[in-house]
Amino acid sequence: MRFTRVTLFFIALILGLGFYQLARYLLADVEPQTFQANEEVMVDAANLLAELVEEDLREHHIDSEKFARVFDAAHERRFSAQIHDHLKTKVGLDVYITDAHGTVLFDSRGQRTGLDYSRFRDVYLTLNGKYGARSSREKEDDPSSSILYVAAPVGDPANPIGVLTVYKPQADALPIIRSRRRAILLGIGLVGFGVASLITVVFLWLFRPIGNLTEYARAIGRGERPTLPRLGAGREVNTLAHALESMREVLEGRRFAERYIQTLTHEMKSPLAAIRGAAELLDEDMPAAERKRFLGNIRAESARSERMISRLLELSAVESRAHLEETEELDFAEIIRRAAEQARPLAEHHPARLDIQLPDLPVPIRGDAFILRAAVTNLLENAIDFSPVGGAVRVEVAEHAGEAVLSIADEGPGIPDFARDKVFERFYSLRHHSAGRKGTGLGLTLVKEAADLHHGSVVLENREPKGAQAVFRIPKSKAKV
Repeated sequence: MRFTRVTLFFIALILGLGFYQLARYLLADVEPQTFQANEEVMVDAANLLAELVEEDLREHHIDSEKFARVFDAAHERRFSAQIHDHLKTKVGLDVYITDAHGTVLFDSRGQRTGLDYSRFRDVYLTLNGKYGARSSREKEDDPSSSILYVAAPVGDPANPIGVLTVYKPQADALPIIRSRRRAILLGIGLVGFGVASLITVVFLWLFRPIGNLTEYARAIGRGERPTLPRLGAGREVNTLAHALESMREVLEGRRFAERYIQTLTHEMKSPLAAIRGAAELLDEDMPAAERKRFLGNIRAESARSERMISRLLELSAVESRAHLEETEELDFAEIIRRAAEQARPLAEHHPARLDIQLPDLPVPIRGDAFILRAAVTNLLENAIDFSPVGGAVRVEVAEHAGEAVLSIADEGPGIPDFARDKVFERFYSLRHHSAGRKGTGLGLTLVKEAADLHHGSVVLENREPKGAQAVFRIPKSKAKV
């Protein structure tokens, strides 16, 4: 992923530099192209006007007053010529005429008449049979004051009798230049935005889901139960996600079966060895009291094996699930009531007193009834097993901060310090207070798995002055049951 992001960054950088160079090239070319187009038109105008004044210049009679009236009237004329995005409202073209020596005979602005222009490029080059043009600033420190001059020979181009120069402020073309630059910047901006959007969409469409899948795989590696992340509508990514999910289920199924076979084999060795030893001793001649004791051992170990297999089956039903595929609206109080009925025979045999306080109104939750009932039953049986003879097991249900909270407290010896961090581990068990035997070590593991599947939590802590308390929390449902 890091390599992909670095590659994507460099692609974006290269595209950005490319757009920058393209913008520089196009923007730098706008002004010269516009002035070249103007110059081409001015060349036509200069040659047409040169033909008009040729006869007067040959007769050494330039009607300056007539030309002045014409240009003054043209400059005063107002019109509206919409040239694409540019609105032209007045004439911006002027003229001056020189004789064969470069002396100005007429200037439409009236500022150059009588001046010697023989050294200026437009006049000098034209008098020498070449194309004459120049661009000069009226103010040296102001680039916008530049004026473009284009000359045409009057008479024979090889031996002209004079020069006619048309001139026009380049500032007249600046609105067109600015408009073209805005259009170029807008076009490049839109293309750049489109490319950036495409890169962003590709990142969100493909690489972000891959990152989510990577975190999903890492969570599985840590032993968590993550749900398959939402990846959008990308077909390729979703195909990969479903393939990973299928592979996880297959691998977990194999590891799950192997782990439980190994666990069951290991844990069953001790009770089976005890049963076999007691059975072998029963073949010998022994007092009735000894025989009764060995028969009791066989019954106890058989019951232990049965409980272990039962707990393993319950735990396997929970641990094999990454999440709850089907849930229903339930009343948490009713689940606790049924679990208490299931645990009551054990309490009567112990004996221990069940003090159950349930609310009158339903406690709505959403989940799996079988898993929740198994979890509550195991908490109750655990509290009963560690209660002293005649002790009370108090069961309460409350609602707090959007959660259904079940607390089960006993009056037993509590949890030793060395066992506090291990009580939810598989096959970790303490010796029961009254029975003097160890449990299967699977009940609290099942409770922890049930809480995780329902996005809840469970804690087991000591009470003052004595006893332990289990607190089981799961989110409430907004629906009514």
